[in-house]
Amino acid sequence: MTTHVTIIGAGLGGLTLARVLHVHVITATVYEAESSPAARSQGGMLDIHENNGQRALRAAGLTDEFRGIVLEGREAMRLLDQKGEVLLDEPDDGNGARPEVLRGELRRILLASLPDGTVKWGHKVSGVRALGDARFEVSFADGSTVTTSLLVGADGAWSRVRPLLSDATPGYVGTSFVETYLFDADNRHPATAEAVGDGALFALAPGKGIQGHREADGTLHSYITLNRSMDWLAGIDFTDSAAAAARIAEEFDGWAPELTALITDADSGPILRPIHSLPHGHRWERVPGVTLLGDAAHLMVPSGEGANLAMYDGAELGRAIAAHPDDIEAALTAYERDLFPRSDAEYTDGAVVFQLCCRDENAPEGLLGFFTGQTAPR
Repeated sequence: MTTHVTIIGAGLGGLTLARVLHVHVITATVYEAESSPAARSQGGMLDIHENNGQRALRAAGLTDEFRGIVLEGREAMRLLDQKGEVLLDEPDDGNGARPEVLRGELRRILLASLPDGTVKWGHKVSGVRALGDARFEVSFADGSTVTTSLLVGADGAWSRVRPLLSDATPGYVGTSFVETYLFDADNRHPATAEAVGDGALFALAPGKGIQGHREADGTLHSYITLNRSMDWLAGIDFTDSAAAAARIAEEFDGWAPELTALITDADSGPILRPIHSLPHGHRWERVPGVTLLGDAAHLMVPSGEGANLAMYDGAELGRAIAAHPDDIEAALTAYERDLFPRSDAEYTDGAVVFQLCCRDENAPEGLLGFFTGQTAPR
């Protein structure tokens, strides 16, 4: 019978897996490179979907805790043109189908649901190797090692576990986000706060855009979208925050000042987030004793599904292991049998959303037509 699972990565997917295993009285250890839960900001808002993320939280027995961290009203959405004219304004209808939460809060409730000591902080993986007979050795930067017969790579885009299964590596898709924050915006930047509205903002033009979201306490969290090469981006010194913000703002010359304030008046230095993806249809042949979940398995362009898929992967893997405690290969085979087509379908759907939000030559008309049902996605 399976007595222990080794999980690399304490993101939402890895923690969901650990929690579902705990619900089924199966022990796991999660090894995480970060030094503590508070080592860095965990990112912004997530809309948790009924068909995957919420199902994963039910499997983890955390629905009540999840409902306690939902930010009411944040399902609202606005679409603006570059002059700040409102093209579409949809309020939160209150049905709770895609409630918004802060990623850090979601991670917090997952961590709180695990026994003390489940997560080993400060364990950065330096290498993973197969020992034969479905056993693996994981080496850490501090010189320590662990040997396991059931290894799960939940370690994201640049997974150190993935090479045990696949030669695929993420490639740059030609689009980058530049992340910024405005704090206490209702008082300090009321025009910008009004432009963003109560939930999500999309202000788009061909080749570029400003996407934002209202978080807690008047925080506006934005992703500035640019379809530029890595060589072009390398010409911006992001260690000089003021100069980098000014250079990014140049790309939005003539846009409404309440929109460009999300760049020029940001309270945080602009952070470059190049977008990478694994190939569509990424999969691998079954290798005994090891598998992947989340971005390690199916890194794709942002579409609102990444965190939901990672949690659902974790829940489904946990349930498969619990259903086949005496036959790990049966568990992993069943999990991957469903994982691959599910990932392929989400990759296809996500590419449509990403195209409309980030790469549409007809922006913002394409996204407007999609939201209003006037045009079919391409």
